[in-house]
Amino acid sequence: MRIWDKVGIAVLLDSFARFALKGIGTPAPAAPTRHLVVTGLYHFVRNPMYLVVASVILGQGMIFGNLTLLTYGGLVWLITHLFVIGYEEPTLRRTFGAEYDEFCAKVPRWIPRLRPWSGPMEPQ
Repeated sequence: MRIWDKVGIAVLLDSFARFALKGIGTPAPAAPTRHLVVTGLYHFVRNPMYLVVASVILGQGMIFGNLTLLTYGGLVWLITHLFVIGYEEPTLRRTFGAEYDEFCAKVPRWIPRLRPWSGPMEPQ
């Protein structure tokens, strides 16, 4: 397992833990969080789990020079992006209102901030 795979797994585990412990729920739409998760990596980017999955796939495609993996990574990102803007963001906006609007205004969707957002450290 390469270092980037390990980093990806660490990001996913950290994010899942935050959803369970801070958000009191899961990343799955069937059991959503009760609180908006804005701690940890969410101070840098709104979608760290999706970002790391697409990055690992694209990174492996580049390392191995594999056009199929690069295409697959691009499709994963595109489908994820459409899901985020078509379902996830409108749902979060309805659920968390102004709190989510502030989060969106301060934290980018895909390209991480260089400095962490200094917004809420714990869910409201």
